[in-house]
Amino acid sequence: MHQHTIKVRGFHCDMFGHVNNARYPEFLEEARWEWLNSVTTFDYFEKHNMSFVVVSITIHYRYPSVLNDELNVSVGIKNIGNRSATVHQDVIRNADNKLIAEADVTFAMIDNTTGKSIPLDETMKAILTA
Repeated sequence: MHQHTIKVRGFHCDMFGHVNNARYPEFLEEARWEWLNSVTTFDYFEKHNMSFVVVSITIHYRYPSVLNDELNVSVGIKNIGNRSATVHQDVIRNADNKLIAEADVTFAMIDNTTGKSIPLDETMKAILTA
């Protein structure tokens, strides 16, 4: 499971003093980019003319986060199908180990020329589970 730390800044917060719900998808995406960078290079995607696209994201907000909180965002494979995969992500506040939010994000692999989904080959499945 990959871990990524994010420090809550003022621009993450809304007028009520807590992190705005619209910021969590950004936190989740930042952690996924770091995870992908840790398991492969983007040259692989370019060489094979393919990309990942998010097709579904479900976020459960459990507890508010505020300015200066340090959040640990995890990324772990939940399921790998023929043309898509799902990762589970937790956002945990480091100070007290409180679960702030959790999400399931499903993405598909597409051919960059056609825009159509393509199967996840064994190489890609191995990369995702590394």
